[in-house]
Amino acid sequence: MRIAVGSDHRGVDMRLKVVQLLKRLGQDVIDVGTNADESVDYPDIASEVAGRVSRGEVERGILICGTGLGMSIAANKFPGVRAAPCHDYVTAEMSRRHNNLNVLCLSGDILGERLVDRLVEIWLNTEFEGGRHERRVEKITAFERSNGSCPP
Repeated sequence: MRIAVGSDHRGVDMRLKVVQLLKRLGQDVIDVGTNADESVDYPDIASEVAGRVSRGEVERGILICGTGLGMSIAANKFPGVRAAPCHDYVTAEMSRRHNNLNVLCLSGDILGERLVDRLVEIWLNTEFEGGRHERRVEKITAFERSNGSCPP
């Protein structure tokens, strides 16, 4: 699978470890940075990863900032992107199983390395269930197509 990974300055160390993990797991990784400890604006990094997911250049993305919240907000502005922060095994699994999450957002400040490794593995290996969940994801896609106007 092709995965784009990015972080702001607060997630640099974790991003480097996640990139190594993904490569060890046989994934094709595009690392969009940042590689600096100096402050960068998370929406710029989120747009790099979410844009690639939205355009179909990669199947999935991973974004890391201080909490994972800012990255998820910015990433969700792109058509076809379903991004959310995951902080435990349940959210990592259910984000894939029920929501077909294609951009995993992680906290560089809150989560430990072993937990992050396991979250990434769960997220990669969990399949989307489809069924009634497919109907719900399609409704979200319809909201995007209608520019946010509520259906009748």
